[in-house]
Amino acid sequence: MSLASSVSFASSDRYTLYGAPGSGATPIHAALTLIGAQVDTVDIAAWESDAERDRVAGINPMRQVPALVLPSGEVMTESAAILIWLGDRYPQAGLCPAPDSPLRARYLRWMVYLPAAIYSLLWVRDDPARLVPDPAAQPAMLERSADRIAHCWHLMDTQIDEPAPYLLGDRLSLLDLYVTVMSRWTPQRARFYREAPRMTPVVKRVDADPRLAEFWAARFAFTPGWEGA
Repeated sequence: MSLASSVSFASSDRYTLYGAPGSGATPIHAALTLIGAQVDTVDIAAWESDAERDRVAGINPMRQVPALVLPSGEVMTESAAILIWLGDRYPQAGLCPAPDSPLRARYLRWMVYLPAAIYSLLWVRDDPARLVPDPAAQPAMLERSADRIAHCWHLMDTQIDEPAPYLLGDRLSLLDLYVTVMSRWTPQRARFYREAPRMTPVVKRVDADPRLAEFWAARFAFTPGWEGA
């Protein structure tokens, strides 16, 4: 398939993405923006209430976002799986290492590390009573889970190769998008900068990518104080 025909192929694909602005749907939407596919959004903030979770239950029985309806009509869930699938489906976008690339193992390692070590902690933070029914004990849980997330960022920062200028070399990848969005969540960017100084220039570079300027403004705006303290 030629580059021109593959670009046309991407632009003819239409997806439906469930998930509110700033949620785990955000890196997926950013990826689809770079790929050039069409995206219909259904904004559901599943962390806010049972009513919101009920809205997505028919798509994802886990009552969570993101969920992506593919052009075939099949539903995909799990943000890392969706991102990996998109990268492989649209190789012309250059957003992931090819299966035979020496960078592939590193890419898969960190793409799975992010939801396993960090993203999974948000489920209990969204509603502390899920695992900590005693309200008096919940502040300690929230503090310790934030510390754990920060520690996981630090571990990744010390183990990943020196960014040059992106996490996998000289091209922006899905891993960069994933880290950029997740680093804005608890415990927020200011702490991320302290814990992950080597990855800090990468996320700032992705923040400022002109190809994503309109997308960030519409779906995850940099409002005053967004970096935290």
